[in-house]
Parts: sequence; C-alpha cells; structure tokens
Amino acid sequence: MAKLLIVDDEKNIRRNLVSFFESCGHKVSEAESSIQALRLLEENVFDLVLTDYRMAEMNGLELLQEIKRRRPHTLVVLMTAYATVENAVAAMKAGAYDYVTKPFSLAQIQHVVERALELGALKAENRLLRETVEEAPLLDSKSPAMRALLDIARQAAQSEATILLTGESGTGKNVLARQIHQWSARRDRAFVVVNCTTLSEQLLESELFGHVRGAFTGAVKDKAGRLEAADGGTVFFDEVADLSLSLQAKLLRFAQERCFERVGGDRTIQVDARIIAATNRNLEAEVAERRFREDLYYRLNVITLRVPPLRERKEDILPLAQWFLRASAIRNRRPPLSLSPEAASALVSYYWPGNVRELRNALERAVVLSRADYIRPEDLPDQIFRPSPKPTADYPTHATSLHEMERIHIARVLAESATLEEAAATLGINVTTLWRKRKRYGID
Repeated sequence: MAKLLIVDDEKNIRRNLVSFFESCGHKVSEAESSIQALRLLEENVFDLVLTDYRMAEMNGLELLQEIKRRRPHTLVVLMTAYATVENAVAAMKAGAYDYVTKPFSLAQIQHVVERALELGALKAENRLLRETVEEAPLLDSKSPAMRALLDIARQAAQSEATILLTGESGTGKNVLARQIHQWSARRDRAFVVVNCTTLSEQLLESELFGHVRGAFTGAVKDKAGRLEAADGGTVFFDEVADLSLSLQAKLLRFAQERCFERVGGDRTIQVDARIIAATNRNLEAEVAERRFREDLYYRLNVITLRVPPLRERKEDILPLAQWFLRASAIRNRRPPLSLSPEAASALVSYYWPGNVRELRNALERAVVLSRADYIRPEDLPDQIFRPSPKPTADYPTHATSLHEMERIHIARVLAESATLEEAAATLGINVTTLWRKRKRYGID
C-alpha cells in the first residue's frame, strides 16, 4: 500500500481517481488546489503526487518544483489536457516521473502510477543500502579507549604526518584510514588502497609504481601506478609488513623523497601523497627478526594508533551487531530483524578473535539462516558458544609480542578445528589468509 495525493481542481476527475486508487489498496488523500496540496505535504509524506497541470494560483509545474524542494524523494506525475512538447520537457527537467495526457483510461493511469511506485521503492531501497554501507559504525564508539583513539586520529588527520595503524586483523584499520583521509585537507582528492598481501612481488611493484612498455612480458603499453593515482591525496598501505624487503627499500625512498621510477623506466616521477600504513603484526619484532627494514619502520612510525580488539571494547558489540543486522537484512532482502536476549548475551560473552570482521560474518550468517523475525542462539555460528581460551603454559597471558600471540592463537585454533575452512571461520579470516599465516609462522 502506498500513500498517494491527488491534486485536481475538477471535482469529478479528482473523486474518480481517489475512489479508483483506494479500490487498488492505496491510502489516498485529495486536494483541489496547489495551495491545499502544499498544506497536506507539510503534515504528511506521500509516495506519489498525481497533479493536474492547469490550476489557479499555482500550476502543476510550479507545484512540482515546490514538491521537489520540500520532499525531493516524492514521485510526481503530471496530468494535462493541453499537452505540448515544451511543457513535457519542462516537467521532466523539473523532476517529474511522467507526463500523461487527458483523457486517459483508469488502466492507463494505473500502469503509470504502479510503475512509478516500483521505481520509487527500488530507489528507496538503494538509498537505504547506500546509507547503511557508507556509515562507519567503528567511528560511533561507546568505548572510552576507542573514543580517545578517534580524538587523536582526528587531530592527526589535520597534519601531513605519516600514520601507522596497528591492531589485530578485523579491527577496522581500513575504515579508520579512510576516515582519517576524510577528516584531512586532502578529502577531495583520491584515497588509494594498496593491499600488500594480494599480489606477487613483481605484480605488486608494477601495481604500485607503474611500468613502461616492454618492461616485462605482457607490458604492452605504459601504465601509471597507484602512487601516481594518489597524487594530491592519500595512499593507504594495508598490511605493509607483508611487503618484500626489496619493495620495502623502494617504499622507503618514496616515503623519504616522494619520488620513484616506473618499472623499466628511467624518468623520475614526483608525487604528493600522504602515507597511511596498517599492519596486524608487531613491526618491532619484525625488525628484530630482520623481516622488516628498521629505517622504513621509523619512517612509518611517526604517529602510531593502535586499534583495540573487540574484546577490549565490549560496549560496542551490541551496537555494532544491530548495525550489521540492519545492513545484512537489506542486502539479503529480509525484513528487519532483532536479537533475542539469549543471542545478545552470547555475542557479548564471546571473545571475538576475528574482531569486527568476525562479528559481521556471524550476523550475516544469522540473517540468512534465521527462520524467525529475530536472531536466536541457534542461528549463530557454533564457535560463539565455545569457552574463551584460558591462559596456559602454551597460551600465555602476555606473549612476548603480538606476532607471537597471533602464532600461538592460530596454532591452537588449527589444532581444535577439523578442517582449514573451519579454522578460518573461527578466526574470522578467509582460507587464503590463514594458509599464508600458517606458512609464515611455520605451523604444521
């Protein structure tokens, strides 16, 4: 059922349309003039306005313009017995959905209105989905530690200083990096992401710095890299610790001088780009083990922000869960869902080794599998009901480094899981990432 407003100074036409659309199941209001219509629009939100073109005081085109100013998402269909090309063009430019000529049959006008309402519903769904996707729940925290971090991040964003984001996988470092860019003076320029884990060394070098024609097999033309695309904006190196030592050397030069050469080229390219880097590893430990360059570490470690894991900000678990429920329900075309008290308690009690990413995945699963209009404990993944790991000799309370703690935790989860897929689901990461971490840590 939609809410319609019929505007026409001819009573018979107006009443016939009201009666017909009410019989179709819609809720219909009527106005005999544009002035009366505007008064109704002040008090109500209508899905569609069907208005005559020729009326005293204010014609249909003027009413359309005023509706779009006050209620930009309301659909408007104009009716007229005096159709001209000029009027039709003016109406469409002003935002009318359609322009129909009198006389018309009820079937004809019903077709136009129903088609308009379908489009309106689709646009409303897209707006809601876009608003949901564009929101940043990480940045609306109730945790004192997280709020303090965001205050520092906002202040740091106003500078040109390099920022290093640390923290476990899935804590939202990429969301924070993008927000720092939005808070900065570079917000109107590009935010370019370089994922340091996804490509081989040669491909990543080309992706980062670009290449010239003939630099390697398949290089059939010159290609600009991501650093050039970031000129004037921000370049974000996600999981920077996964860069090879040779690429670390080239990144060091760029961090120092903001210049580089394309692969196979000899022309030096200067780029003005702010650097934000992120890692889930302890870079000091990586430096000590000679897997990360010390000079690059100090170049990146100008302002370091540690994003706390979800278990350290339990105040945020339920608000984040509600946000993910809403987003997932929209994506999966489900009606709004709520959390049962038992499910909510389970979410708060769980220790979330995969952090915000694992929470999002758990709620996505629950939305897809739920057969009710609320989320029950049985809709949640099994691992949420496993006891939190207790400190033991092989699982210390204070590991020597985040790197070591991650290795121990991954080894324990792998030992407790029947398959690699199950372990990846428990950790809240994909199988490829888990395989790579297994290889890095030498875990059988």
